[in-house]
Amino acid sequence: MTRLLSAWLTKPHVIQVLDALGVGYFVGGCVRNALLDGEDTDIDIATPLLPDEVIRRLRFAGIQVVPTGLAHGTVTAITEGGTLEITTFRADVSTDGRRATVAFSDNIALDAARRDFTMNAIYADRQGNVIDPLDGLSDLQERRVRFIGCPSARIREDFLRILRFFRFHAWYGGPDVDAEGLAACAELADGLDTLARERVGWEFRKLLSAVDPAPAVASMEVSGVLLRCLPGANAGSLATLVHLEDLLEVPIDWRTRLLALGKSDWSKQLRLSRGEQQHLAAVVQAIELGDAVMTAYHSGYDVAASAVLISAAGGAEMPPGNWRAELLEAAAAEFPLAAQDLIDAGWEPGPKLGEALREAETTWIGSGFRSDRAELLRSLSDQGNRPV
Repeated sequence: MTRLLSAWLTKPHVIQVLDALGVGYFVGGCVRNALLDGEDTDIDIATPLLPDEVIRRLRFAGIQVVPTGLAHGTVTAITEGGTLEITTFRADVSTDGRRATVAFSDNIALDAARRDFTMNAIYADRQGNVIDPLDGLSDLQERRVRFIGCPSARIREDFLRILRFFRFHAWYGGPDVDAEGLAACAELADGLDTLARERVGWEFRKLLSAVDPAPAVASMEVSGVLLRCLPGANAGSLATLVHLEDLLEVPIDWRTRLLALGKSDWSKQLRLSRGEQQHLAAVVQAIELGDAVMTAYHSGYDVAASAVLISAAGGAEMPPGNWRAELLEAAAAEFPLAAQDLIDAGWEPGPKLGEALREAETTWIGSGFRSDRAELLRSLSDQGNRPV
């Protein structure tokens, strides 16, 4: 029998909650990732106990309970060690593509059958013994993201599963996308129009944060899903960008990868925050400017680095070996001259003083940010820009 060996199995707050419930099983991401020896994730517990009984037992044990999704059988246990979501076994009675009406159950197989992908329908008991009603373990080991049952039926229950299909493939899938699942996503792509844009944006952020999302995004493009979500998008240069990130050992930034799909404004489609919009607009402007050092000085390292990578992925020359050092230096540089310095040197406040400051700043940038205050004042004097 397969068994989990994760440290979170023996954490005091996890044991406390399981002791209070008496019966419960780990399920979903925490089991999947433990089997993959991957990232930590939230701990979810499934139980045959009805929600009212879950609440009663937790409170009896002195554990704070929040009924976060009572209609769907979900409560959150809050302990000193952390929070855990506990959901009663359930089956979907009806759905509208976004929300489901559920019936509670005491059958783990029925609970598994209502989930999205087989790799998310793997359970484990408190000792870590794996319970696998739908052979999800085999799919997980083969890195195969496969819908449970009929893909079209699963998607019609919640159209967000189209985007989850590609996100899960980017994070956990192998080289080949499940053909049946891909065909269903293509057939039902118009259902994406019914989703809240916040949910779409969250999925894209997660998708583009995978180590290599390029194959999944290429499949999205082939299926028509990419254009449905992001009009005008093109997956062409994303693979090149991912290769450059690896080659240059650059940290992953989903915002840069979004720009590799196109420089359109997708703030409405993805419900981008004001800060995200400003960052993306600054990178686009920097690409048009074509001066990474100047961008780093005025807009910071992140904007300049993104512009360099996007330009290179689009066919521009590779950045020189010291490009990061240059951008970091420019981003940290502080202009050593102020208006008061010129006034102290005899300049009268006014437009000419402003012009002189701008001219001195240009000279300073041209020196590689190395000219000091005295040298800049002297350069103004040498060029005939004397105080009047």
